[in-house]
Amino acid sequence: MILKGKKTLVYGLGKSGIAAGALLEKAGSEVYLYDGNTQLDKEKLCQEIGGPCQVMLGDFPREIMKEIDLVVLSPGVPTDLPEIVEMKTANIDIIGEIELAYLCSKGEVLAITGTNGKTTTTALLGEIIKAYNENSFVVGNIGTPYTLVAEKTDENSTVVAEVSSFQLETIRTFHPRVSAILNITPDHLDRHHTMAAYIAAKVRITENQTEGDYCILNYEDEVTRKLGETLWAQVIYFSSKSVLAEGVYLKDQKIVLRYEDTEEVVCDLDDLQLLGVHNYENVMAAVAMALVYKVPLTIIRKVLGEFAGVAHRIEFVTEKNGIAYYNDSKGTNPDAAIKAVAAMVRPIVLIAGGYNKDADYREWIGSFNGKVKKMVLLGETKEDIARTAMSLGFHDYVLVDSFEEAVRTATELAGSGDAVLLSPACASWGMFKNFEERGDVFKKLVKTE
Repeated sequence: MILKGKKTLVYGLGKSGIAAGALLEKAGSEVYLYDGNTQLDKEKLCQEIGGPCQVMLGDFPREIMKEIDLVVLSPGVPTDLPEIVEMKTANIDIIGEIELAYLCSKGEVLAITGTNGKTTTTALLGEIIKAYNENSFVVGNIGTPYTLVAEKTDENSTVVAEVSSFQLETIRTFHPRVSAILNITPDHLDRHHTMAAYIAAKVRITENQTEGDYCILNYEDEVTRKLGETLWAQVIYFSSKSVLAEGVYLKDQKIVLRYEDTEEVVCDLDDLQLLGVHNYENVMAAVAMALVYKVPLTIIRKVLGEFAGVAHRIEFVTEKNGIAYYNDSKGTNPDAAIKAVAAMVRPIVLIAGGYNKDADYREWIGSFNGKVKKMVLLGETKEDIARTAMSLGFHDYVLVDSFEEAVRTATELAGSGDAVLLSPACASWGMFKNFEERGDVFKKLVKTE
């Protein structure tokens, strides 16, 4: 795609939108910026872009549609907004920021999606690939926008990318050499509306792959297991429950590889610093991706032993008065929160609740199995969660009005030998900018009280 001279609108001015605008400016586009937030500083936005641009804030100026050639959507922008639908009807070219980055970058891409585990798997695979190829970049939802590093890549680069369903909605040519879909469970239904639409968005990670590429899939996830029968790419499964004829699996407290007629132990689970079966699945996915990318097992083993996990994902914070505090702020949906509860080895006082994504909390509460002794609920979902808990016979909950009160109450309810676990099963929006801020506030409160 030729970007030079094109009048390009960046819709949504978060971190990835700003990076997209800067990339477009360097590529010679005439850049227009739009965001509904009227509090943004127009002059500062142009400075961040690094060149002249027209900034529009507040209500969307529909007259601009007569001027623009291309629209780059930030991931948080729903594709069914009225003005986006109008643009499609008017045959205006619309892509997402990850597609823009791919068009402007070189080298090969290893891409990871899934409802849960993306960040841990991406971080781990990123460390493995860095140890194998110094000319590598770790990008996406994990913190660094792909558009921010696209110009730094060359033919020998490897990009490890965490990609969301929001980003995959707007790809066209995005083509990973190796892809992975870790799992698919209900999430973001407020955005995608149906599970079928959500699954279709996730599966798009594979749509440009060919027979020379690889896709790594979870054998124990019904959706991804069936998907493996339909792809052009070569499929490698990982499994936490089954011994596979080919793939990566758990056996006798070890991660085992069976590939190209050989079976070899990758590592003992005791060698890992990560907790829980879900994290063993993340490790197996990263191992499978690295192996098909021809990374030597010696490098993989070394990184596995050193990797301590990522912030906000069942992150040990501290222990005070015999109470262990864990930050799982990235547990933004019930399935992720189920995994956090399962990973705990102490009785739990659970802090939960937040922004409503139209989730169903029954399976999550049903998974407590006596491990959760008390639940502290806050946010706009607290009443919904409380009603669901009551209907399932779980009555040990407290409703609070603020995050500070939640942490204080959880500490009061916990005793020596217990764990206070922040695993909200809900998004952070409305109370915090993102799950990182929520987790950082939790850690600060825990350490200062």
